[in-house]
Amino acid sequence: MDAFNMTSMNSSAVLFKPFLSPVVDKTINVLMVIVLFITMISLGCTMEVSKIKGHIVKPKGVVIAVLAQYCVMPLTAFCLAKGFHLANMAAVVVLICGCCPGGTLSNILALAINGDMNLSIVMTSCSTLLALGMMPLLLYLYCQGFGDLQNAVPYVDITVALAMILVPCGIGIFINHYRPQYSKIITKIGLTIMSISSVAIAVVGTVAFRSAILVVMSPPLLATGAVMPFIGFTFGYVISSIFRLSQAERRTVAMETGCQNIQLCSTILKLAFPPEVIGPLFLFPMVYISFQLLEAIALIIIYRCHQRLKKKGKGKEQPFVFFSPYWLHTVQWRLSAC
Repeated sequence: MDAFNMTSMNSSAVLFKPFLSPVVDKTINVLMVIVLFITMISLGCTMEVSKIKGHIVKPKGVVIAVLAQYCVMPLTAFCLAKGFHLANMAAVVVLICGCCPGGTLSNILALAINGDMNLSIVMTSCSTLLALGMMPLLLYLYCQGFGDLQNAVPYVDITVALAMILVPCGIGIFINHYRPQYSKIITKIGLTIMSISSVAIAVVGTVAFRSAILVVMSPPLLATGAVMPFIGFTFGYVISSIFRLSQAERRTVAMETGCQNIQLCSTILKLAFPPEVIGPLFLFPMVYISFQLLEAIALIIIYRCHQRLKKKGKGKEQPFVFFSPYWLHTVQWRLSAC
């Protein structure tokens, strides 16, 4: 980390004044790790060994996951960072966000758009497991495209953080395999904590960094956060169409590609970089997830309206209400059942 600090000091990266006391900063870091640990256990509880083995024997879904998640999104992040001429640290943040695996939110959105839940769970599982090798490799490759970023990324810290997330994932898989009766409860707790913690991080970050929040809300970063998920959704659908998947599978791949594990991204940014280097930029994932949700909900509404028009005259379709208690219960039940 000392080498990284020296590199940052000697580069053109902007150094931020410390906004939080060391004790408060350490407390936030510990809480983020605990929340991520619980969330990753709940993600592991949605994974089934038999389904993972089945897709390894027939690796079509795995191949699509690798192509969509680790080709489209990192390349999109690189092109946007170059196109908007982002500063060094902002470019690193965008690249890390683009190289992250998929998260549990993609499973919820895939269910909302009537996707293939088995494929969604397997794609999330595979992208998470592959992140240990793919994420540091992609960051190294794409950082070569920037003049002075080759040594600015703490690859060791990121690799250690990724290795640590495989432990709670493994615990979740173990629980789901040997104690499946607890998976539903753990998944429900994990989804709840993920939602509450995301809001809490955004609020705390905004209050703590209120004097520098304009760094994250700058037009280039806002445009990047808006364009990235849209490109992911679009190219995910295109790639799955090339592979001649079914319509349900195409919608699933689209959601999986455009959705990143934002909680993992925020935790890595907060833990791997010194506060004076990362500053308020660790809140960029909150910007990304805001646009990601808005665009995904818009796509779901368009799909639902299309289905309603298509089935008009063939019987009434039950209205779809976002975030109703019944729907959330159905999401949690389907995720634990898949």
